[in-house]
Amino acid sequence: MAKWHHVAAALGMAACLPWCAVAQEGNAEPAAPAQDERVVLEADYVYEVRDENKLVAEGNVEALYQGRILRADKLVYDRTTDRVRASGNIVIIDTDGSQQFADEIEVDSKLADGYAIGFSARLADGATVAANSAIRQGDGVDALDQVVYTACPVCEDHKTPTWSIRARRAVLDQESQMMSYRDAVVEVAGIPVFYFPFLAHPDPNSDRRSGLLIPSAGLSSKLGLFYQQPYYWAISDSSEMTISPLVSQNVNPLMELDFRKKFYSGSINFNTSFTKEQDFDSDGELFGEDTWRSHIYGSGLFAINNHWKWGFGVEHQSDDLYDRRYDIDGQDRQRGLYASQPRRLLSQLFLVGQGDDYYTDVALLKFQGLRAGDDDGELPTATPIFFGQKYWDLGKFGYASVDASSAILSRDLGADSRRVSLGGDWTDLNILPGGFTLKTFAEARGDYYALDKDVSGKANVSRFVGNIGTQLAYPMIRPGEVVDITVEPAVMVAWGLSNVNDPAIPNEDSQLFEFDESTLYEANSFGGYDLYEGDGKLSAGLTTRAVWKNGLDLSTTVGRRWRSRPDPNFNDASNLDGTSSDWVVAASAKYGEAFRVDTRARLDEDGLQLNRIDTTVSTRFDRFRAVGQHYYTISNRDAVQPNVTQGIFLRGEIQVTDQYSFFFGQLRDIEQKLNARQQYGIAFEDDCSRFELVYERSELTDRTLGPEESFMIRFSLKTIGDFGSNEFD
Repeated sequence: MAKWHHVAAALGMAACLPWCAVAQEGNAEPAAPAQDERVVLEADYVYEVRDENKLVAEGNVEALYQGRILRADKLVYDRTTDRVRASGNIVIIDTDGSQQFADEIEVDSKLADGYAIGFSARLADGATVAANSAIRQGDGVDALDQVVYTACPVCEDHKTPTWSIRARRAVLDQESQMMSYRDAVVEVAGIPVFYFPFLAHPDPNSDRRSGLLIPSAGLSSKLGLFYQQPYYWAISDSSEMTISPLVSQNVNPLMELDFRKKFYSGSINFNTSFTKEQDFDSDGELFGEDTWRSHIYGSGLFAINNHWKWGFGVEHQSDDLYDRRYDIDGQDRQRGLYASQPRRLLSQLFLVGQGDDYYTDVALLKFQGLRAGDDDGELPTATPIFFGQKYWDLGKFGYASVDASSAILSRDLGADSRRVSLGGDWTDLNILPGGFTLKTFAEARGDYYALDKDVSGKANVSRFVGNIGTQLAYPMIRPGEVVDITVEPAVMVAWGLSNVNDPAIPNEDSQLFEFDESTLYEANSFGGYDLYEGDGKLSAGLTTRAVWKNGLDLSTTVGRRWRSRPDPNFNDASNLDGTSSDWVVAASAKYGEAFRVDTRARLDEDGLQLNRIDTTVSTRFDRFRAVGQHYYTISNRDAVQPNVTQGIFLRGEIQVTDQYSFFFGQLRDIEQKLNARQQYGIAFEDDCSRFELVYERSELTDRTLGPEESFMIRFSLKTIGDFGSNEFD
């Protein structure tokens, strides 16, 4: 709602003497330059009515004060009552570009009280407010009668706005900065939809204030009809909380809390919820024990000084499926230095330091499993994990660094392990005659493992690992009038120590590794510590890129690795089993926002059969935008039943007309022949709102949760907020 009295300040200030007047007709002298507290007044006629002690301006009246402009047919200043009145086609333009209109305005010189008849305003953000009358009282309370507010454009042909708020009375309290309504009705396309006998919210131009937020509601097969009403609590200038009780048809109420606080050196953020209920399935059928259930996700980050900071992440659920039962988002977000795997919660406490020539971090980690086969006793607790590195610029002799690392892992069930590592590396890059680039490198590391002898068979393992090698590349560039072409063949040769992977060493940090184009020229492809790639190896690859002047950009990388001998510790998924890898391919094509394709693939060394492909396509042009992803992976090809994973993800929107569109989303497991998630909807959107009719369904089964579906109406109103959710991941 507009603060009409702020823009009417030009009138009040215009009542403060001295005035500088300019008559466009007559013999008035030119005005002196306006001072900070002066008003420049222009009109067809400016005259004084001495008997009534009034100053009158008539005809194309324009008053200018500190950037504000008032235009009217007539303006009268009564020196006796110290009040100013404007009438006839009143327009007030404020410094932010907003405009106010009225048939008549009267206000005293101190802005203590006044009124406007036939008041309306067009705000800087495009919103419009209108009232039969607006009154400013001396106690700092403003009242508007028969109010209509909308953020939609209001045309001269009196077209009904998409939505509006209509109230019998609205009151703005200057001191509390709260706006309250009596008999408020929300209209959509001129049709009353919601009625509120009393409605209050903070003034949109005020500071943070407590109050109700936009609710969410819907119908799902699990919860039945549900309604969640958030309440925003501005606790202090540096802290706030959103309290969101959820009531539903099939289960007991749930309370969700979001707490945020800023400190001088950092901030914290917590999301939590709790309820007392039994378990329930996808149809809302209750079973099991009635007990307290909850979740908490939280994070914090604080600066100690310019180089050091510390932080934490908290993730915990009382039940493995708690978040999926109540559709709570956020399980897969990173809350700290380390990221977890899907359906695994990670709590962490960490310290990080970084300067011009060093980096170090230390962290405590605790995992919780949410997968069907997880046993938290088998998941490790890190107490702690440490990494530190110091590096030097040796000038013409290259770069060198030393690093130290340790990991202490303990389990309630299974093997404990402790590792300490100390290593160093050296790299030198030179440009040879003819344009060749030559990179020479060497690395060495010593590891010591203290193990659980009953599980590993050994009480401890010591090893020394290292590689030495060189990489030769020949970048060739050919600029052209139509296209610029770059071709770069490269080869890497390295030798490393053999037999470095003792079977007694537990593989804690290298289980999900896969050799691809990103590590094609690395001597040791593994980024972790527990597995190391030694022995002799040779990598060869070719990178090309073509950039057209019209914006088309094509690039490819293809390569392969050969090893002197196989290492039985490398499995098929790593792409380093045997003595040669699959061919690794990466390709991309892009043409601005209109089209982009990114592909990564693995081709079998024998026959170039496809072992893996991951392709993402995105497009945006005219009335269509979409993104699609297809993935296909086959492992253990020689087995009786190879393991095949294949799926497709689609999301897009087609704008049928300027206001109506159709949107869709689908995540399908092709091998299992089921839709992990699908979403279809119709949307209406204009300059001030968006309305959506959405259907969602999931066919996934996770223990007691099976296929589920929901139906939802979502909408967002400009300057008011969102209703419902629009996430699809």
